[in-house]
Amino acid sequence: MSATERQRLSARRESLIGEAPGAYATARYTRITPLKARRVVDMVRGMQVDEALSLLQFAPQSASETIYKVLESAVANAETTEGLDRNDLVISVARVDEGPTMKRWRPRAQGRATRINKRTSHITLAVQPASVVAEKGRKA
Repeated sequence: MSATERQRLSARRESLIGEAPGAYATARYTRITPLKARRVVDMVRGMQVDEALSLLQFAPQSASETIYKVLESAVANAETTEGLDRNDLVISVARVDEGPTMKRWRPRAQGRATRINKRTSHITLAVQPASVVAEKGRKA
């Protein structure tokens, strides 16, 4: 990679996958709690893309639909921008960060009110070829 191409890398890409081949996708401000989304993301972290997609397709959790779409987007980004083969991709980074929380009030007995937190998530998935992920594992 030349120096001019290196400068074009975004800081976000640099923090997720660096200069290695791969792609990522994010879904921001998703109306699912981070705890529920992390349960699903933990299931697919480190899996082959095709296995993860089939697992997400039939998973009963509601977050699996959103994570399925983000993973499809990451795979499409890898195929179009990097020219990588879909069958060789592995989920290298799977992250769920907490987004802003919407605070709502619910009326209760005797004129009281309790707060309801409507949480949001930022879901980030990065895919890389299996050879790159295995090489990273050997270095660590």
